[in-house]
Amino acid sequence: MAITSLDLDYVRQQFPGLDRGWTFFDNAGGSQVLRGVVDRIGEFLYGSNVQLGASYALSQLAAERVGAGAQAMATLINAASPDEVILGPSTSALLRMLAQCLGATLAAGDEIIVTNTDHEANLSPWRALTADGIVVKTWTLNPLSFELDLADLETLLTPRTRLVTLTHTSNVLGNLNPIRAIADRVHAQGALICVDGVAFAPHRRVDVQALDVDFYSFSLYKVYGPHIALLYGKRDQLLALPGYNHDFIAASTLPYKFQPGGPCYELSYSLVAITEYLQGLALHHGGPSIATDVDRLRRAFALIEAHEAQLADRLLTFLNSRPGVRVIGSSRVGGDQRVPTISFVVKGLSSDQIPPHLDRQRIGLRSGHFYAPRLIEALGLLPHQGVVRVSMVHYNTLEECDRLIDHLSPIL
Repeated sequence: MAITSLDLDYVRQQFPGLDRGWTFFDNAGGSQVLRGVVDRIGEFLYGSNVQLGASYALSQLAAERVGAGAQAMATLINAASPDEVILGPSTSALLRMLAQCLGATLAAGDEIIVTNTDHEANLSPWRALTADGIVVKTWTLNPLSFELDLADLETLLTPRTRLVTLTHTSNVLGNLNPIRAIADRVHAQGALICVDGVAFAPHRRVDVQALDVDFYSFSLYKVYGPHIALLYGKRDQLLALPGYNHDFIAASTLPYKFQPGGPCYELSYSLVAITEYLQGLALHHGGPSIATDVDRLRRAFALIEAHEAQLADRLLTFLNSRPGVRVIGSSRVGGDQRVPTISFVVKGLSSDQIPPHLDRQRIGLRSGHFYAPRLIEALGLLPHQGVVRVSMVHYNTLEECDRLIDHLSPIL
C-alpha cells in the first residue's frame, strides 16, 4: 500500500549533514547534500579520474559516468536529450554566458523584457546588453498582490521583442509564476522565453517540455547536489547560437560548444544520485506499482509538495497571527500558490536584528535582499534592511518549524 505522507526518518537518513544539531532554514541559499552525491564523487575520483576522449578503458568509463550525469538531469527536467543540458559552475555564470551568446544574434533596437522580481543572475547579464543598443524593458510586479500581471506584459510586448526572461519563483516572495501561460503569449509574439528556476526546482518537478520554455536554468547545490548548475536550451535554439568554447569546436557540438574546459567530471557524475534519490523516495512510499522514471519523479515531488505545504501553513499561520508582522509574498498555501520560502518584516525592527537571536538556538536563517535588491527597493523595504527569510525544504520537520515559532514568539 502506498504511503501518503512523507517518511521523514527515511528522508533525513539520506542527508548526513542534518545530524549536526542544527535546524536549517536557509535552504534557498543552498541545501544539504545527499549522501549518494558524495559517494559518487568519491567513486569517480578514486575509480575513473582521467581525461575523457581516449581509447583506453578508464577514459571510456569516465566518459560514460559524465554522460550518465547529463542523462540524469535530462530525465529530471524532461529534456528531449542530454545534448540540451549544459552543465556549468553556477546559474549566474550560465545565464551570463547565455546572454553573451544570444546577445551576439541581436541588433540595436531589439528588445528584451526582464522583471523587477528576479535575482540579479537573471538581470545584470541582460541589462549589460544595453551597451550594444539592445532595449531592456522591465515588467514590474503588482506591489499589493506580489504578482506579475499578464496584462502588464501585454503593454511591453512589441514586434521588436526578442526575449522575455523571468523567474519561475522569486527567491524572496516564494510565489509561483504561470510560466506556461507566459510562454504561450511570448511565443505568439515570436519571441523567446528564458526562466530562472533556482527557487522552484527544489520544490516541484521541472518539466521543460510541458512548460515549452526555450531556456531554463537552476543550481544543483540547491537541489541536494554539488555546487554546479544546469542550463537547458531547446536543441534548435542552442544550435542557432554562437558557441562559447574554442573556435575549432563545431557549432553542432552540443552541449560542449557552451562548456569551455568541459564540465567538472566528478560533480557531473554525482548528479546521478539526485534522480536516484527521488526515484527511491517514490519507491519507498509507493512500492513497485510505480513503473517508470517519470511516474517515480511525479510521485516524489507530489510527496514533497504535500509535506512542504504543511510546513508553509504552520509558519504562515503563526506569522499572520502577529499584528506587527507583514508577510512579503502570498499568505496562501497551495500547489499553484507558493513554495515554502517565506519572507517577512516586523514593525519597529530591522530585519538584521532577528537572525542573531536564532543563531544561539542553532537555527540557521538570514536576512537581507538575497541578490534581489531591485525587488526590495520596489517594495519599499530598504529601511527594514530587507526581509527575514525562512526557506524550508522537504527534509525539514513540523517539529523544527514549531521550534522556530517558539523562539520567534518573544521577538515578534
